[in-house]
Amino acid sequence: MANVTAKDSGREKPKMVKSILVSQPEPANQDSPYHKLAQKYDLKVDFRPFIEVQGVSVKEFRQQKIDILAHTAVIFTSRNSIDHFFRICKELKIEMPADMKYFCISEQTANYLQKYIVIRKRKIFTGTKTAKDLLEVIKKHKKEKFLFPCSDIRKDDIPTFMEEQNCTFSEAVIYRTVASDLSDLRDIYYDIIAFFSPSGIKSLFQNFPDFAQNETRIAAFGPTTASAVREHGLELDIEAPMPNAPSMTGAIELYVKEVNGLD
Repeated sequence: MANVTAKDSGREKPKMVKSILVSQPEPANQDSPYHKLAQKYDLKVDFRPFIEVQGVSVKEFRQQKIDILAHTAVIFTSRNSIDHFFRICKELKIEMPADMKYFCISEQTANYLQKYIVIRKRKIFTGTKTAKDLLEVIKKHKKEKFLFPCSDIRKDDIPTFMEEQNCTFSEAVIYRTVASDLSDLRDIYYDIIAFFSPSGIKSLFQNFPDFAQNETRIAAFGPTTASAVREHGLELDIEAPMPNAPSMTGAIELYVKEVNGLD
């Protein structure tokens, strides 16, 4: 069975790329790099999230025995963490105190807080872009009692840092990353599938346990995603970021130009 793959087998000479499946939601902006890529090279580019987020119930949250108001600061690394944190607070009828501090991974994440609080009246601290940047900010506020709302699947960098710095912190799982139902893709074939997390690879095999790669090219963003591709016995054809292609679309474009003879 060859689910979501190119129809022919054999990989000696890569076929021309005509179709791409991006395992993420479609960008709202029609001027996105993916739409431009499709127009420029006459490609069929489809979008389909391979994973979805499900919030934990209040009952599940209570089982973690975490007192939100016993903390003086909250660490947010995504919009999902903000949405589900304030959902839990609402369901528990908890009102966040005015002196609660918020540490956000980026300015964009910090601005998203205004959906739930009046940010000009709150103490908000932001990193530049990455968790490493945010940790440098946290280091200056080590005396706070931190709450880290997160997914059941998360990187170790923040918890490890907090332990190394002897910070007081609690980790609260408030949402889960689960595999989407991809059964409607069973007999649909793409020349390239682009993945952005190990969870996406896991979802592929949960939906199609006997997935055969055949001539489908696999693209992966980030080293952990690339490792997951190889661990599942797949051949990795396109890897990003690279020095000459910092984005997924840039890496795919270089590959398409080469394989389709457009250099």
